[in-house]
This record gives sequence, C-alpha cells and structure tokens, in this order.
Amino acid sequence: MTPNNLKGGDSIQVKHLSVTHKKDTRLIINDLSLTLNQGDKAVIIGEEGDGKSTLLKIIAEPDSVDYADYTGEISPVGIIGYLKQELNADEKSQTLAGYFAGIDEFSLASPAEWAEVSRAVGLEPDLFFANTTVGQLSGGERVKIQLAKILFAKPDIYLLDEPSNDIDIDTLNWLERFINTAKVPVLYVSHDETLIANTANVIVHMEQVRGKSLARITVARSCYDDYIMARQRAMSYQAQQARREKDEHDAKLRRFHRIQQSVEHAQNTVSRQDPAKGRLLKKKMRSVKSLERRIDRESQDITAAPESENAIFLSFDNANHVPNGKVVLDFLLDELRVGNEVLSTGVELRVTGPEHVCVIGKNGAGKSTLIRKIADMLLCRNDIRAAYMPQNYEELLDYGAVAAEFLAPAGDRAAVTRAMSLLGSARYTRDEMSHTIGELSGGQKGKLFFLKMIIDGANVLVLDEPTRNFSPLSNPILRDMLKNFKGAIISVSHDRRYIAEVATRVYELKPTGLREFKG
Repeated sequence: MTPNNLKGGDSIQVKHLSVTHKKDTRLIINDLSLTLNQGDKAVIIGEEGDGKSTLLKIIAEPDSVDYADYTGEISPVGIIGYLKQELNADEKSQTLAGYFAGIDEFSLASPAEWAEVSRAVGLEPDLFFANTTVGQLSGGERVKIQLAKILFAKPDIYLLDEPSNDIDIDTLNWLERFINTAKVPVLYVSHDETLIANTANVIVHMEQVRGKSLARITVARSCYDDYIMARQRAMSYQAQQARREKDEHDAKLRRFHRIQQSVEHAQNTVSRQDPAKGRLLKKKMRSVKSLERRIDRESQDITAAPESENAIFLSFDNANHVPNGKVVLDFLLDELRVGNEVLSTGVELRVTGPEHVCVIGKNGAGKSTLIRKIADMLLCRNDIRAAYMPQNYEELLDYGAVAAEFLAPAGDRAAVTRAMSLLGSARYTRDEMSHTIGELSGGQKGKLFFLKMIIDGANVLVLDEPTRNFSPLSNPILRDMLKNFKGAIISVSHDRRYIAEVATRVYELKPTGLREFKG
C-alpha cells in the first residue's frame, strides 16, 4: 500500500521496441530493449520532442497512442501505476469525493488503509472526501492525489510522466523520498536535474541524431552525474581518436598524391624511344593504384566523429542590457487576490538593473498570479523592452499558427528569414517549422518565447517557470544563457539549480508578502 511494498519478479520487459511517427514517418525509438527489476529507478532523458512521453504511454496505455505505430514486445508483470503528465478536463472538473469514489480499490479499502495512503503521499485523509474540484488544487496536490489513486491499486511498477512539473520545493523533496523508498521499479520522465541526480540509478537516454533522421537510445545502469561525465569522457576520447586517425589518413593521401603526380608526369614525358622505361612506369602506376585502393579501404575503418543530439543553442546579444541602478520595477500591492480569496497582503518588490530576481513559494501561494500582474505593469512601459513567458503557453501562443508566424510579422521577408535561421539554431527541423505550434512539444513551444525575446531585443524578462519543459541536457545551457543575460530577470521557479545559478536575489511569497529568502 505504501511505496515500500514489494511484489517480486521483474516488473517489466521491453524487447526490440521500435516506434514510428505516423505523420512524418520519423523513427522515434529504434530497437529498445529494457528490463526493470525491484529497486530500479529509471529516468528517461532526451531533448524536446524525442518521444519520452510516447514511450511511457505505449507501455501503460498502448491503445491511446494513435499518432504512432510500433513493433516489438512489452511484457508488463502485474499492475501498472501510471501518472499522466496532465489530467484531462473531465478529471479536473470532478470533486475529490467523486474522483476517489470512482476507484474500486478505494471503496473496498478500510479506514486504516485510507490513513496509510494519506501518510504515504502527505495529504490529510479528509481530502479524499472533499467537495473541492481536482482543478482547484495546486500542481503539487494534483500530483499527490494521482499518486494516492495509484497506491490504492497496489502497483507493481510506477510510470511517472513529469511528476516534478508545477510542484514546489517542499513537494519536490517529498517526491524524491517517495521515489527512493519505492521497492517496485519506477520509470519516470523529469526535467528536474536535482531530482534525477538524487534518485535515478538507471538512465534511458533517447536521442535523435543526424538532423533527427536517426533515433538512438542508450540504457546505462548508472547515476545521472556519473553517466553524463562518462559520456563526455567517451565522446571526447572518440573525437580525439577520430581527429588523429583523420590527420594520419590525410597525411597518407598527401604522400600518395605526390607519388601519383610524379609517376603521371614521368609517363607523360617518357620518350617513345625508351620502351623499357615506359614498361617500368606502367608497373609503378599499377602499384600506385594498388596503394590507392588500400588507402581507400583503410579510410572505411577510421573512427567516426562522435554523434550526439545537440542541445538548444541560443544567446542574447550584449545590447540586451539594463544600466546598473536603473529602477526596473517598484511594485506595491495591498492585496493579492484570486477571486474572493486573499492570498497575500502588503506585497512589495523593487528591482533595479541588472538584477535577476526569483520568487519561490508553496503551491497555491499565488506566484503565477503575482508574476502576471508584474508582467502587465512592465509590458506597457516605453523605457524598457519587457517580454513575458507565462507558465501556460496557450495564454500567448496561437496553437493553430506555425512557429515563424509567432516570431516574425507576415510579409517581412527579412524577418522571416532571420526567424527561420534562429529556429534552425534551436534544433527545429524543416518539418517541425511547418507544424502548427499546437503540434510541438512543450520544450519546443518554450523555445519560441526565448527566440522571440532575442528577436525583439528584450532587456527585461518576466518568466514563469522558464525551465519546466526543457530537458536536463538543455537546461544547463539555458541557465548559462540566463545567468549571463545583461538585462533584468523577474521569475518564478521551483528549479533548484536555476535558483542557485541564475538568481541574484530570492524572495518567498507568503501570506504576509514577499520575504527575502537566504536558503
């Protein structure tokens, strides 16, 4: 009933799984074989749009994957506890009492079992019978009620799709403990590097190399930091080996061409009155051709340069700066409200250039509401160039448009050309550039906001959970880009590495206002 239950035996085996996207016939997964045992905590990592959620769906609910075809064998043992990335509208509209009443295992459970599950997920038992709708809960609470539903089913394996999205730091710490104490296998997707580093002992790395024309997957029984270091060392050694062998090959080619040119020159100038020398030169030319064939065969054995999927490549111009000391924000709000509910009082925040401010707080504290109000105030200013990235991308993105339409005015050919160039540098393929925004992954949508900020020359960034949809491999680059940004940043985040590396000041939103957080 708790994360510590132990069922025995392998919980899942995946054999030679290959998955192809129906729309563009792209191979998403190529010949994956994976066995998960008791105590395995396997994280799926990869860039945006590489099929991480698709893999979980095919294992948990294969009939729901109508956009891809797959071959291979999946042999789950027992009950799968599947946590989706997002609840659907019907689930969100249910009351908690209705949500749990629809679970047979919950109805058959005893009060002692209800209490046991509530302790495991960190919720009060009374919440199972509340009339609050699921949609009214905070992100962290929604994760917990889904896990409670899973626990009542007594699963043999957990499949968790982005459980760390939208949850506060306290809940992230709880989630780490939950994963680490599970004795049944856990297969999960997350962008939170700290969570991955603290929990994973198996890495499933999905990549799309050669311009996304080749799917590659690596399974390593290793912790995350060791895997990344070993991968970097191996790729560095392979790159050095490839360069050395290529240099040696090029030197052989240069020597060969000198010999070839010398023999050809001698043949062209030999006198017909010297047939013996002519025969000797023909023999030499046969040797030259034999040498050429040998060098050609050797070239096929040269170590190839390492192939890896490039993470995002974006950078702000140094012109996107705010002078030291310039007042970017002088904010005062008597009451922060959502509807009739007062979330905080006496909210004050003063930001000067080029500070990087981050607001943290518990789920439901009102952080997104606050950052939206700040964005509304800054976007109408003429003395700064502010840009806003909401947590819900649909607030500002037209999901029916294509990416270039968001980045460039229609009819401006120069702007469209620059937009296409930037999309290419951000790893969009030609096919993806023609897809509607609604068809793109969360990370690909997120990149559109940063590309727009670069194009518009923004010098004040208002960001609500900026790293939430980027891969663990892209996030270090994104953090470095924002850390070196010369303008001002006002953000909300639960990403512990982002807070440590990017923020110069951290505030916690409490019912009594913003309080500087010293960690």
